[in-house]
Amino acid sequence: MAPQFTVGNPDYAKTVRDSFARQGLMATLGARIVVIEPGFCVVEMSYVPGVSQQQGFFHGGAIGAIADSAAGYAAYSLMPAGAEILTVEYKLNLVRPAVPPTLRAEGRVLRAGRTLTVCRADVFHAGPGGPEACALLQSTLMRVEPAA
Repeated sequence: MAPQFTVGNPDYAKTVRDSFARQGLMATLGARIVVIEPGFCVVEMSYVPGVSQQQGFFHGGAIGAIADSAAGYAAYSLMPAGAEILTVEYKLNLVRPAVPPTLRAEGRVLRAGRTLTVCRADVFHAGPGGPEACALLQSTLMRVEPAA
């Protein structure tokens, strides 16, 4: 059963999408938000040579970037209007080569606190029998007030 969260900003979906649109790295990677719900965010990225490593798989840096964003925006969906969020740490496990053509990072909040939020992101590629996990991320994010 999925945890139930209190939404701090009734306009969270627009706030998240607007913030995501300002991220140059996500635009460079061709990543896009495909689902945003309270405490849950899905980011997908299609394969292009610019996100590859030397053997033709998705590069671990690109995998980590979309996993961090999926987790971060899952957390951001619960923040009050006007608040911002920053990743303060994450651990990424690459559990199998990430095979093209598409990656899907599913970020979810595990625990939402007043200042710190703990999230997880599971990253999948399309395997022969359906989606296969290729990376796992756990992160801690901190709520911050915007600079005046």
